Amino acid sequence: MSSLIVQPRSRLFHGHVWVYASDVKATAGEPKPGDVVMLKDIRNRPIGSAIYNPQSQINARLFSYRRQELDLDFFQRRIQRAVNQRIASGIDPTLCRLIWSESDGLPGLVVDRYGDHLVLQTLTLAMDQRSDLIIQALREIVQPISIVERNEGAVRKAEGMELRKGVVFGEVPAPFQIKYGGLTFEVDVLEGQKTGLYLDQLDNYQQCAALAKGRKVLDCFTNQGGFAQACALAGAESVRAVDVSEHAIAQAQRNAAASGLKAEWLAANCFDFLKAGETAGDTYDMIILDPPSFTRTKQSVKDAMRGYKEIHLRALKMLNPGGLLCTFSCSHHVSTGDFHQVIVDAAVDARKTLRQVTTFGQRADHPIIASIGETEYLRGYAFEVQASW
Repeated sequence: MSSLIVQPRSRLFHGHVWVYASDVKATAGEPKPGDVVMLKDIRNRPIGSAIYNPQSQINARLFSYRRQELDLDFFQRRIQRAVNQRIASGIDPTLCRLIWSESDGLPGLVVDRYGDHLVLQTLTLAMDQRSDLIIQALREIVQPISIVERNEGAVRKAEGMELRKGVVFGEVPAPFQIKYGGLTFEVDVLEGQKTGLYLDQLDNYQQCAALAKGRKVLDCFTNQGGFAQACALAGAESVRAVDVSEHAIAQAQRNAAASGLKAEWLAANCFDFLKAGETAGDTYDMIILDPPSFTRTKQSVKDAMRGYKEIHLRALKMLNPGGLLCTFSCSHHVSTGDFHQVIVDAAVDARKTLRQVTTFGQRADHPIIASIGETEYLRGYAFEVQASW
């Protein structure tokens, strides 16, 4: 097995699992892209096994602290462990992110499960090269009817791989509906956003909606209407939901109809909608902001913060005294501190005082590794606008 000598003070020695090109002091042997390599410190002491790709800025990703090959037995053990951990966390293993990359010791492998159907993503070269073994292990452990690959993410380009999607086992399922917590969602595993559904927010729908009874609610960036549906089910006085995608709004309408829930659905740019609502003097008792990631790189964080500032400022100006703001960020490049501060800054400009009611996070099927900050990406708050100060 070839090896990489890792520079002292690299993130690897502080619990992270990524080795950047600048962290590599020397290479022993002739490792090929996608190979398993042994990581060593400058005293030549072994650290563990990693997948290797010199074409990526992240040259190596540690996956085991012992010598380990990526064979069928390895994938069977890691996949079964991931399933067991979901069950132990109280997650329904038939509707969840079944495998989540580094969080499950499988760097670059993501698998979402929707009943009998799996959606597979291989986002690192090593996992892509071993997709046949992964599919075999999934078929043995999960016994799905179909497996669809959604390898369309830009991260594959960084690994030197082409983008593709299609069926790798079974037949393409037609769009189907699933039920969760009294809500209905339409899942299109081949063409839907992400892999068909935002699984990381499923529990937050109910937690946020628990605050909505009797309130006039505005749900911005509603997508399939998860928060809007949940608020209507929880007894909100009225619910208005907005998304720029007409397709998403049509899906949300079908979902709500199937659930027997009423809401007003609008296809509009949420920035423009909030600006127009502020100008018109519209008010609400609860506003939910769940935008898509405003930044996927460190370089665009400043632009993202301006976007967050704008939507929070406008939303806060439209909240009645005692109103609630439920807000989320889904980019690990925006830290908890930065996200909290931009909300505070918006509140100061809006001359509002906020009382923190609760916090939100990602569902347990997106486990957080304490030493890998990138695994914690979804954060949210519920704030009450104080009636006076």
